[in-house]
Amino acid sequence: MIDPDARALLALIEERGVPAVHTLSPDEARRSYRERRFFTQPPPPEVASVRDVQADGVPLRLYRPLGTMDAARLPVLVYFHGGGWTIGDLDTHDVLCRELCNGSGACVVSVDYRLGPEHRFPAAVDDAVAATGWVARHADALKVDAQRLAVGGDSAGGNLAAVVAIIARDLGVAFQLLIYPATDMRAELPSHRSNGQGYLLTADSIAYYRGHYMESPAQWLDWRASPLLHDDLSRLPPALVLTAGFDPLRDEGAAYADRLAAAGNRVAYVCFERQIHGFITMGKVIREANTAVALCAAELKRALF
Repeated sequence: MIDPDARALLALIEERGVPAVHTLSPDEARRSYRERRFFTQPPPPEVASVRDVQADGVPLRLYRPLGTMDAARLPVLVYFHGGGWTIGDLDTHDVLCRELCNGSGACVVSVDYRLGPEHRFPAAVDDAVAATGWVARHADALKVDAQRLAVGGDSAGGNLAAVVAIIARDLGVAFQLLIYPATDMRAELPSHRSNGQGYLLTADSIAYYRGHYMESPAQWLDWRASPLLHDDLSRLPPALVLTAGFDPLRDEGAAYADRLAAAGNRVAYVCFERQIHGFITMGKVIREANTAVALCAAELKRALF
């Protein structure tokens, strides 16, 4: 059964006639995503500091947790926001990054990677890799510990985090936080059919995002787009893979967790069976989102401290 809070949100969206994302232009979809966050997201918690910087042209936002000294060298989570590689930015995920920062005690670095259709695959991957490397190289100046560096993200951002972990597997990434990650661009697993309509993220919206990100179906098979298709997932950092029961991406997240485990990696898999895609940023209207955030923060803390 779907969570009553999620069901109420879906009913309200239908009642108010909120346009489906695939009917909007990318600019309209981005504006809608930014504006509706005020309805679904909790107030931004106070943190010790927030600072915007540039990593070789890639905008970043650095958060330090409440109660930490400026000189303290902290573990760091490099975070990639969701939004189908088409929408989303530093502001749409500001609250979540603040929550993860305070909850884990780690510094969080949010990455404003380039979006499609203006910048198609693999631009987002290139920015994610560049930002992660920049944070590691500038660890001293940022007062973070490059030996305790994690990557994470939700949805499209979970895809990017998984890809970065593979690319940087020999650089000592300490942990990967994959929140309902997209791992297979082919979108063929059963949950794409069972959950493809009626639960916010639809088959039409997936096709919309994929079409803005990818040039052609041939690119779906590139492991940098579909990390589930990589032939060697060994020697990767420990992972928490979180999925939602009423999400088209549920099965590819579960399949990725299974492949990580089969390759000898330490992985925890948690499915919030009653939830919809995108719920973790909706703690103002979906109470279970706050449980998911607390779980992610606790796992980060356990992995990094």
